[in-house]
Amino acid sequence: MKRKFNLVENIDSSGQGNKFEGCSSETDKKYKMFKNTIWYNLLLNAEKTCLKDEQIKKIHYKFDDGKEMVEEYNVDTKVLLRRTWKMKGKLGGEGKWSVELGDPIPETTTNADSIAIIESKDQPVLLKRNTRVNIEWRIRNLPYPIETYSIKAQNDDKSIVISTSNKKYYKKLDVPELVRLGLPIEQMNIDATHKYNTLIITYKKPQELLNMDKEWFEELNKIKPIKDIPNECKTQ
Repeated sequence: MKRKFNLVENIDSSGQGNKFEGCSSETDKKYKMFKNTIWYNLLLNAEKTCLKDEQIKKIHYKFDDGKEMVEEYNVDTKVLLRRTWKMKGKLGGEGKWSVELGDPIPETTTNADSIAIIESKDQPVLLKRNTRVNIEWRIRNLPYPIETYSIKAQNDDKSIVISTSNKKYYKKLDVPELVRLGLPIEQMNIDATHKYNTLIITYKKPQELLNMDKEWFEELNKIKPIKDIPNECKTQ
């Protein structure tokens, strides 16, 4: 049976507890409770390769279950720009890469069979991005004014649900960053704006996620970059 971790109780939500004298060890433990999660330890124990140029640091992970992940960081801002996953292929075949966060992977070849079924340019297009303090979703080609949208935190299935009063659009946004740390989705952390036919939804990162972002980037700095690019990274 897998051990379950409760990361919500007894956390100093202000993130300032480590400044009080006489309790530094206890507050430091709370500050880094993410280290008890399965997610953090999966990252820590994965086989990692680092590629780096002047602006971008790329980390390629290999996990024990056969999955692979690639992350790209801005070296100056220390912000995660993209996260992609490669699942183990069926019957031992080559798996495909899927984007969890960031810009889509550019298509290197055109499938002639798919030309006839290209999505309409008027269809909503979802893009998820990451900033230092927010998780952000941009949904293009949504012309309805901001008062049309209902955006609600739904903790039953750990998602943010978007619906419109005119019943023209419905979408569930997964937030794996919070699920992995055992954190709830808080309605008060959700904000939304609408401009240029684009609905922009932001979720303010809780202190626990900010703590892990900072700690993990420092951990990645311990990995010595290599010069030769592995074949599996060239597809990214």
